[in-house]
Amino acid sequence: MTPVLIIAHGQPSDPRPLAAEVEALADAVAMVAGRPVAAATLAEPGALAAAVARLGPRGLAYPLFMAGGWFTRINLPRRLAEAGGQGWQVLEPMGCDPAIHGLAVTLAGEAGGESVVLAAHGSGRSAVPSDIAAHVAGRIGAELGLRAEAAFIDQSPRLADLRGHGPGAVCLPFFAAGGGHVTQDIPAALAEAGFAGRLLPALGLDPRVPGIIAAAVAAGQPVCAGECRWKR
Repeated sequence: MTPVLIIAHGQPSDPRPLAAEVEALADAVAMVAGRPVAAATLAEPGALAAAVARLGPRGLAYPLFMAGGWFTRINLPRRLAEAGGQGWQVLEPMGCDPAIHGLAVTLAGEAGGESVVLAAHGSGRSAVPSDIAAHVAGRIGAELGLRAEAAFIDQSPRLADLRGHGPGAVCLPFFAAGGGHVTQDIPAALAEAGFAGRLLPALGLDPRVPGIIAAAVAAGQPVCAGECRWKR
């Protein structure tokens, strides 16, 4: 069957721990999907080229990113081509999958919080990441009947400026994996805000995620060239 390569940004300051986490995810997806699944982070020099050389000239690239846009439409195909993967197809990234949005709603409901903060990275250059996070927070609020809002590390409204959430609140990191943003930046920003609620594990660490990725790979939805499907 067509091989799959899960590609993540990784953590340049210390690439190996997060790379190992993505490799473990790839193994879990392979168990569900019944096909070869490998992983590579862009933070590890040569990892992308090594994975493509091992898997072959054609395959499916699954971006373990929480938003689409320039990076998945233009930069990632270029990086794949430079690594020898000219025949590889880039799929829609994880954060654009409506099933992932549904999982966020499920996790917020299972947490039983009185209000929900969806913590996302954000971007100073593109509105796409904040649009997706706001959409997911809107679903959580509408489907659970709770106060729900998105707040960000890298743009306004910032996590550090949160107000009005009591000790019954929960914060769900809208991140594909662990790493410094989840283990350091989010807790620090919540502490600065005086947030007294519970911080949940990152969405991407939930054990249901490998099944969602396997289903996305089977569907083979290519990266959107225009309006992304989560808006339709």
